[in-house]
Amino acid sequence: MIKNILIKAAVLGCIGIVLGAFGAHALKAVLTSEQLVSFNTGVRYQISHAIVLLFMFLLTEKYNSKQFEIASKLIFWGTILFSGSIYILTLKNILGIELLKFAGPITPIGGTLLIGGWLYLLIGAIKLEK
Repeated sequence: MIKNILIKAAVLGCIGIVLGAFGAHALKAVLTSEQLVSFNTGVRYQISHAIVLLFMFLLTEKYNSKQFEIASKLIFWGTILFSGSIYILTLKNILGIELLKFAGPITPIGGTLLIGGWLYLLIGAIKLEK
């Protein structure tokens, strides 16, 4: 459903703002500068793709394109995996959980889904008749 795209954009945007503020204030004192840069990369990708999903909502609503719907799903899940794994990897020492080693390989999977989402957006754009 198209409404879900807008909900996903709002959720990613809201959580991204919260995590950005958390990183700028609470984590600044406990993370190394390299870890903070990594954490902020996750936030930056999350916020930018939340905005992309807002546009995807508008495109899907206007053109009812299956490619745009698929792109939205890939971008959402790619952001969850990409940014989420960066957050986990950055905070693993603070959380003290060694089971989080699995998160490393998840980052490129998320990145691949993001690329796939952008490719589906391209395919949908090429197929537009207007």
